[in-house]
Amino acid sequence: MKIIKKFLTFIFILTLLVLPYFVFAESALSNLEKVGSDNGPYATASETSLAETVGLIINMFLSLMGVIFVGLMVYAGYNWMVARGEEEKVTIAKDTIKRAIIGLVITVSSYAIWNFIFSNFINIQ
Repeated sequence: MKIIKKFLTFIFILTLLVLPYFVFAESALSNLEKVGSDNGPYATASETSLAETVGLIINMFLSLMGVIFVGLMVYAGYNWMVARGEEEKVTIAKDTIKRAIIGLVITVSSYAIWNFIFSNFINIQ
């Protein structure tokens, strides 16, 4: 029973992590069709700067952290609901919620620090 519960929890968390990648407002194939339409076979791809690439990576990382945070909150809330008043299980659920919030605060704080450093010191021209 415990193995089944762990397996279902793993599948649920994996679904939460993978699900956002299947939601597209515009398909990737339509972007590929646009590449050759301007100059025929001589169309060039647009260049992205290092700052844009780093920003994209940070944005993806923060999105992943947000999904993990929501997953942990749902998991802890479910555990709290099914605890049925058992103090030990309620304490474990509360600890999970506290740790998830602390992780989110650390992640957002690190982004704020990085954004401050990047905008004030690195991006000087």
